[in-house]
Amino acid sequence: MDPPSRNRCRQQTRQHQRRVCRTTRDASAQSSAGAGERGPTPRSRLSVTGEPAVKRLYPLVRELAADGIPVAVSCRVLKLSRQPYYRWLATPVPEAEVTEAYRANALFDAHQDDPEFGYRYLADEADAAGQPMAVRTAWRLCSDNAWFSVFGKVPAKNGKRPGPPVHDDLCVVIDADGQARHEFHATAVNELWLTDITEHWTDEGKLYMCAIKDVYSSRIVGYSIGPRMKARLAVDALEMAVIRRGGDVAGCVTHSDRGSQFRSKKFTRALSRHGLVGSMGRVGACLLSGYYYHCSRSATHRELSFTA
Repeated sequence: MDPPSRNRCRQQTRQHQRRVCRTTRDASAQSSAGAGERGPTPRSRLSVTGEPAVKRLYPLVRELAADGIPVAVSCRVLKLSRQPYYRWLATPVPEAEVTEAYRANALFDAHQDDPEFGYRYLADEADAAGQPMAVRTAWRLCSDNAWFSVFGKVPAKNGKRPGPPVHDDLCVVIDADGQARHEFHATAVNELWLTDITEHWTDEGKLYMCAIKDVYSSRIVGYSIGPRMKARLAVDALEMAVIRRGGDVAGCVTHSDRGSQFRSKKFTRALSRHGLVGSMGRVGACLLSGYYYHCSRSATHRELSFTA
C-alpha cells in the first residue's frame, strides 16, 4: 500500500461526496415518481413535428387505434404529440406535396414530348398545361429527377469540361468506311513526336511524368518528373527533347491530347520558340490509340527507375 498522504485523503473525501450526491439524486427521483405516475423526462431529444422519423410512426398509431389501443396511450409510449397526429390523420399528404407532384408530372410529360428542351422551356410547357411554377422550381424538379436535355454534354470526371484545341489534328485520317482514326507514322527522326503525361504511385504519393517519344526511333527523347501535373512539366520535357536532339527540330510535329498542360500558353510558346508544329487530337486521344503506351511503356519505366 502507498503511505498515507494529504492528497490521498482529499481524493477519498471527494469520491465519498460524489457517491453521496449520486445516491441522494437517485432517491429523490424514485420518490417523485410514484405508482402510476410518469417518471423524470429523459435527456434525449424528443421528436420534432414534421420530421420524417415522426411521420413514419403515425401509420403505426393508426393501426394500433384500429386494434383498440387508445391513441393517447400509443402517443405517450412513442413520445409523440397527439395534435400533429390528428392533423396528419386529416390530411396524410400535405397540399404542398400534392402541388409539387402535379408540377413534376407536367414537367415529365413535356420532357417526354420534347426531350431536347431545357428546364426553362419545360417550365413554359407546364405553364401552358395549367401548372405554373417558377423557373427555379422547374430546375430543382428536373435536376432531382435527372430530366436533362438530350443536347447537353456529359461533364468530365473532374467536373470540368475540356477546353477547345489550340492546334489542328495533323495525325487524323479518314479510312474507307468514313471513320476518323489516327496514324502515327514517320520516315525520319524528328518528324513526329508524341507526348503525354502518366501517373505513377510511389510510397510517398503520386508522381507525374511527361514523356516525349520519337515515332521513328520509338525512343523517349525527353521527359520530366514532378509531384504536380502542371504546364511546367510539359515544357521541361519539351526543352529536354530539343536539347537531346541538338536543337535542330524545326518542322517536327508534336502531337498531344487536349490536356490543359498542352493547351497552356507556356507550352505553345515553347513550340513556337523551337519551330515545332503542334498537333492536338481529342481528349485522351494518345491514350485511346494505344500506340504511345505500346511503344514507350518499357522505356518510360526504365527512365523512371534510372531517375529514382
